[in-house]
Amino acid sequence: MPIISITSPSHLLLTIFMILLSSKMFCISISQNLVCPTGTPKVGLPVTKEDIDLLQFSENLEFLEAEYFLWAVHGYGLDIVAPELAMGGPPPIGVRKANLDFFTSNIINEFAMQEVGHLRALRSKVGGLPRPLMDLSSRHFAHLFDEAFGYKLQPPFDPYRDSLNFMLSCYALPYAALVGYVGTNPLIQGYESKRLLAGLLGVESGQDAMIRMYLYERAGKVVYPYRHTVAEFTIHISNLRNRLAMCGIKDEGLFVPWQLGAENRTTTNILSADYYSLSQWRTPEEILRIMYNTGSENAHGGFFPRGANGNIAKNLFKLECGIKNATKKSEKKTLIKS
Repeated sequence: MPIISITSPSHLLLTIFMILLSSKMFCISISQNLVCPTGTPKVGLPVTKEDIDLLQFSENLEFLEAEYFLWAVHGYGLDIVAPELAMGGPPPIGVRKANLDFFTSNIINEFAMQEVGHLRALRSKVGGLPRPLMDLSSRHFAHLFDEAFGYKLQPPFDPYRDSLNFMLSCYALPYAALVGYVGTNPLIQGYESKRLLAGLLGVESGQDAMIRMYLYERAGKVVYPYRHTVAEFTIHISNLRNRLAMCGIKDEGLFVPWQLGAENRTTTNILSADYYSLSQWRTPEEILRIMYNTGSENAHGGFFPRGANGNIAKNLFKLECGIKNATKKSEKKTLIKS
């Protein structure tokens, strides 16, 4: 086998070229790091123990959105798209494919895939939770809308009937996650947790804005076969959520009185916000009162017949059980003494 001398002109040129190329790649690498730094702080923890419970709580809402959106478009959910994310949790009750037009189907399909991504991100950073049992049946939505209007709608409201009905039913979902993330924000400590929360909040806000704009464009349309307009539906649903949460006005329909509009100068309300036009916030307790549709963070029902998963939801339920048991014992002792 012939030996190539390093002093040969061709080999020397090749060696010089490889050195220059590696030097250039090294410079590009350094340049990219300077232009696109990681943004990671030099001190602090990426995720704290407290962050895990707070962010895992939000997985309940992400599961709800993912399953509802996936089924509406495809007629199947996480068990087909990403079964590992369900972690053995039961499939949702009563969910089915919706009668969506092409435009609405494209919107909801994108939302569905975003929610799958959210569950993956949460699982990778704070660990996953088993999918909770969820009631996404027409019967449950009909009961919810009857409660919002204060009487039974005839025929019962069916979210799967058409695109408009489905978008009205979606009016509640991303907004619940949005206000939950805003409420969680000041409690988060880890820098990776903060980045994750900000990313989730941005997309949930966008979804909520898209849904509200979709409905705003149809605000004056009467929802067949009822006598109420789209705007009236949003106002009644928002009022119901405020009543259930029991913590003031943190939810507003598409139109509001002047005193609740932006700078007290608008009655249109495409985005729901507070006095300073900042996003509203809710605690886990408020969110559970709404999602359980019971007005209590301790009484299961609504979207979560067996309750939400995670330490926060479980501890709230245990706390209530402990209070009830203590009350029963106290009443028993009183009866014995008397």
